[in-house]
Amino acid sequence: MTGQRLGYVRVSTLDQNTARQLDGVDVDQVFADKASGKDVNRPELERMIDFARDGDTVLVHSMDRLARNLDDLRAIVRRLTEKKVRVEFVKEQLTFTGDDNAMATLLLNVMGAFAEFERSLIRERQREGINLAKQRGAYRGRTPSLDAKSATELREKAAAGVPKAALARHYGISRETVYTYLRAE
Repeated sequence: MTGQRLGYVRVSTLDQNTARQLDGVDVDQVFADKASGKDVNRPELERMIDFARDGDTVLVHSMDRLARNLDDLRAIVRRLTEKKVRVEFVKEQLTFTGDDNAMATLLLNVMGAFAEFERSLIRERQREGINLAKQRGAYRGRTPSLDAKSATELREKAAAGVPKAALARHYGISRETVYTYLRAE
């Protein structure tokens, strides 16, 4: 291999540390995202895919660091291998080149399905925990971003034609939260 060795690491929250994922693995450059694996909007992943060239190798600690959804995993691996970039998963000791045989394709699908299954189990346990906490009266949910007065004000400004992005900036919330308040009328 004559290309660069590019590392990709991902953690779900800002307070988690990415250092252990490729510890001891020789890489020329690391791209690190702090975002959920279910989130397809990961700037460093896109930057790495754009940066990778024919002959490069992308090293990822494990499949679930690249994607938590089988379709996304296959799409990302395909995007890279179509550029003649090798994809290596350190933990699973699997390598994909685009010229993969039936066994490699099967392993990608099976291991990716397990990552997706694991994510589903996590969500299921989380829902169960929240339901139990609600029954005990210990769970009150997330506090609203805006008080009732601000929410009414936001709706009035939106009705008057103020752009949603401007409203989001003014109230210090995301545009999606703006739309959530507008739908709740």
